[in-house]
Amino acid sequence: MPKILITPKSFQKYKEKPIEMLTAMGYEVIENTTGKTLTEEQLLSYINQDIIGIIVGVDPLTEEVLQKFPSLKAISKYGVGMDNIDLQAAAALGIKVGNAKDTNNISVCELALALMFECARKLSSAIKGVKDFGWDRSIGIELTGKHLLIVGGGKIGKEVTKRAKGLAMEVTIYDPYMRDEEFLQAHQIGYATDFAEIIQQVDIVSLHLPATPETKHLMNATVFEKMKPSAMLINTARGELVDEQALLSALVQGQIAIAAQDVYSVEPPEVGDALVQLDNFILTPHIGAYTEEAVERMAIVSTQNILNLLNEQG
Repeated sequence: MPKILITPKSFQKYKEKPIEMLTAMGYEVIENTTGKTLTEEQLLSYINQDIIGIIVGVDPLTEEVLQKFPSLKAISKYGVGMDNIDLQAAAALGIKVGNAKDTNNISVCELALALMFECARKLSSAIKGVKDFGWDRSIGIELTGKHLLIVGGGKIGKEVTKRAKGLAMEVTIYDPYMRDEEFLQAHQIGYATDFAEIIQQVDIVSLHLPATPETKHLMNATVFEKMKPSAMLINTARGELVDEQALLSALVQGQIAIAAQDVYSVEPPEVGDALVQLDNFILTPHIGAYTEEAVERMAIVSTQNILNLLNEQG
């Protein structure tokens, strides 16, 4: 019986219907029961099980891994970003790849806003202080009236934009590949064409771009030097967008005030990582898509995608 490997740990909560969908079509399901993201070595332990499809989270489907699965015909990403999949190798091997588009837009958007509030009001440290029986109050800032730069005008960027306008923020979008005039006019949004210029003017930068060779280290030492010393950086997209050594220097030297990320170049970060230990750096464990609603949508859509891709392969 042909087999489907399911690797994402959060898939477990809403697996009943997806597994019914797969078994009804004659597939046997193999689940990752480790509760952790699989390494390349762990993925290779499945190579002798006649797996023709993989529903994958952030596990590394490198060229080496893909080459070792002789029966593999399709990969369905449980989520949107596919930078953990060697797409070029998959294409060369005739493996179809798809992702669960539009399943986590709202969840990631809301986390980006939550991180803005955290940076503005330092809520977690205030809560911890009271629970430690302290009563110290740190002064915060209002988001109302602040100038927000959305870097990446795709669907998540647009969702953040609409909500930021509801907070009476001034919003500008920078995206050299996308300019939706109807959206800009409907929501009274600015559009920047010069990144080096706009970065000097804004109070908050929120990143909503995929990781590509062109976007790698978009936020670097040169950019941080241009930003306001009171500026805030929010990254719920990909860790590779930020040069973390440059960010460390910028935060220590006061080139920007604070940064919050849900993503990191190496996840989880190494113990003792200097950036993670800074008081003005906030890091959450890649939970942007981890809401009940988004997880359920991703489970259903990624399952339907694997069925569609396998059907296309015949």
